[in-house]
Amino acid sequence: MDVLDIRGSLVALVTPMHADGSVDWERLRNLVDWHVEQGTRAIVATGTTGESSTLGFEEHDLVIRETISAAAGRIPVLAGTGANSTEEAIRLTRDAMRDGASACLSVTPYYNKPSQEGLYQHFLAIARAVDIPLLLYNVPGRTACDMLPETVERLSKVPNIVGIKEATGNLDRAREIIERCGPDFLLYSGDDATALELVLAGGHGDVSVTANVAPAKMAAMLDAALAGDQETARSLDAELQPLHRDLFIEANPIPVKWALYEMGLIDRGIRLPLTPLGGAGQERLRQTLCECGLLEAQ
Repeated sequence: MDVLDIRGSLVALVTPMHADGSVDWERLRNLVDWHVEQGTRAIVATGTTGESSTLGFEEHDLVIRETISAAAGRIPVLAGTGANSTEEAIRLTRDAMRDGASACLSVTPYYNKPSQEGLYQHFLAIARAVDIPLLLYNVPGRTACDMLPETVERLSKVPNIVGIKEATGNLDRAREIIERCGPDFLLYSGDDATALELVLAGGHGDVSVTANVAPAKMAAMLDAALAGDQETARSLDAELQPLHRDLFIEANPIPVKWALYEMGLIDRGIRLPLTPLGGAGQERLRQTLCECGLLEAQ
């Protein structure tokens, strides 16, 4: 198993789709090229932003495989392989390893509300079944399941569980994870609005939604933070805060897919039960994109 050491801006990549909901493979390859050019440090495919919950097994594997192929070794690709069935998560993780993913990101099981012991056993089973670097993913606002720091600490002792994407936005939680797990356990933000502060507190980067639309600036902001240049990092983050806010005016990835469509980077497709961004949201987000220099004012 290779050692994973990725720091800075990791994009939680959208899965571009045609208007009929089918995956747009050409646009996917174009997005990967763009992120390489813009300085994104790694791509996270088939996560929440990639609409993994609406991809079938074969399609899920194919999106990961095509992303890895498009990256062509220029940038690491991490695969979202979580599920609320341990057996399904193992299958997805094994497939991603077979296809060449650098690591896998595994969300806490959603809907079935396991105990802390259940979470420990779930991730332990995945780690034992597949010898690939594994990142935990805690996002209780979407899963109704919160993995506590003491459980993260237990799991950090499993050799191939190497880090966590912590998406609560709770900086005290992040500091506790660092204290319990040590500085070598990778800690990524899953909340763009507080990502800078998490990195300044000792975190390693951000698995970012905002990086879909502003990859170069997100990369520069996080690189500055990691280098200890707080002045530059805070200045850039202040410019990004309107995006951090308005890319979540509806459930992710609804706003970010609409923004990328407006920017001419993807088609309008999104899969039910998600629907395109509504009119009031479009007006607000368009204004923000214009203010941030990502669209020309009409």
